[in-house]
Amino acid sequence: MTPWWSIDWSRHERWLRVHDRWANVVEIGPADGDPVLFIHGLGGSWRNWLEQLPVLAEAGHRAIAVDLPGFGHSEMPADKITIPGYGRWVEALCDELEVSAAAVVGNSMGGFIGTELAIQSPARVERLVLVSAAGISAADQRIDSALQLLYRAEAIGTYMTGLVLARAAALARRPRLRRAAMGLAVRHPEQLSPKLAYEQITGMGTPGFIGALDALSDYPIRHRLPEIACPTLIVWGRQDLIVPVRDADVFEELIPDARKVIWDDTGHVAMLERPERFNELLGDFLAEAPGEEVDETSPAAAPAGD
Repeated sequence: MTPWWSIDWSRHERWLRVHDRWANVVEIGPADGDPVLFIHGLGGSWRNWLEQLPVLAEAGHRAIAVDLPGFGHSEMPADKITIPGYGRWVEALCDELEVSAAAVVGNSMGGFIGTELAIQSPARVERLVLVSAAGISAADQRIDSALQLLYRAEAIGTYMTGLVLARAAALARRPRLRRAAMGLAVRHPEQLSPKLAYEQITGMGTPGFIGALDALSDYPIRHRLPEIACPTLIVWGRQDLIVPVRDADVFEELIPDARKVIWDDTGHVAMLERPERFNELLGDFLAEAPGEEVDETSPAAAPAGD
């Protein structure tokens, strides 16, 4: 049993009107707790943070996770999806939630958005956690012809995704099928619990995917990383097949107050693959006193298997 299994999440979900569109938001923990905002990646949803939300709430934080516009149950945005647009959307969401400043935790594209938010509105982001964040290699690998093919294939992809979602329970239950569905993102999908795998699979297949893929490969941010002023923790899986581990070195080098933790035998979603270790590391980072630094010497950051 993990803490999220016993929670009636419908009691913690609510709809907010942000930029004249409905957004699905999940919030758990004391209303006066220090806020921690979780931002999912491309193809994800708020469920990417199921292993973190109740743990942070139990520790006294106001834990918030969102479905970005075009993902999960949130409406598509009125305008074209862009990374700066997502950054402004997150800031508007914080205004609706009356969150003046928060620790921001982002995976993949969510890390890219968190990075943009920390640059756009430095007072809004007290601490930043980048989990296999996009934004470095994606800008170097943009191929417009391939993106055009993806746009043309969107209808077919939506149909195929529907078939996958219709069989989500079977995919989650059977280790081999789980590997076929999640093997690109997760180092060992067969080791995820069927319940957790099911929640991740059912979060796929949303209409914002292609537009967001276009956006994250069309917005260079490397030259602006030195503008980030908050403490930043970088967490990566050495076997990440989506965003190469060398990108962690770039983030660490260019963000002034950054340090990185690399875990062996781990893929693209460290928070799901190693939740206990990730939660311990995150808790240590959030609890840092001035002058302290959580880095690879932390017990929570020890190599996998230690």
